[in-house]
Formats: sequence, C-alpha cells, structure tokens
Amino acid sequence: MLVRIVKMTFKKENIASFGQLFETHKYDIRGFEGCELLELYQDTKNPSVFFTYSYWENEGCLENYRKSSLFKSVWGKTKLLFAERPEAWSVNKIVTLN
Repeated sequence: MLVRIVKMTFKKENIASFGQLFETHKYDIRGFEGCELLELYQDTKNPSVFFTYSYWENEGCLENYRKSSLFKSVWGKTKLLFAERPEAWSVNKIVTLN
C-alpha cells in the first residue's frame, strides 16, 4: 500500500471555496480505481493549512489517478486557491496500532 500525503496552504479567502470543491469531488476521488482511503485534515493552529491522506493499492494506481481527467480538473481548480506551493509525499505504511 502507498500513502500519499499532500500539504496545501490556501489564501484565507479561499478556504470555503476549497471546502466546497473537496465536498463536490471527495466521492469521485475515493471511488477512483485503486484508492482505498481518503482523508482531509485541517491544522489546529493555522486554518489555512490542510492535508490530504490517500491510500493507494500501489504507485501505478496513484499515477493513473494523477493522469486522469478527474485529477486534472480538480487539481486545476484547487491550485488557483493556494497561498503557498503545495508539498507532497508518497510513503509506505509501516505500522498501524488501533
């Protein structure tokens, strides 16, 4: 399993627009082939900072998503809202304790 973490910092006036955009497309993203989990987090000290965590079957599934028309459409709208350049990491999950 591959975990994709994306940190996004939005202009304060664009936080609500991002929320609406995510709400509109969250089920489409989660339903994309190979996506096993999608989570959205908001920083407790800086409400302009959000993180997405998505779990993918493998790197190929993530790459298929990143090449898809869905990604191009959603990311094209999202990046217009940023205050800072986004950061992204692909990591392997080692341990989960519940």
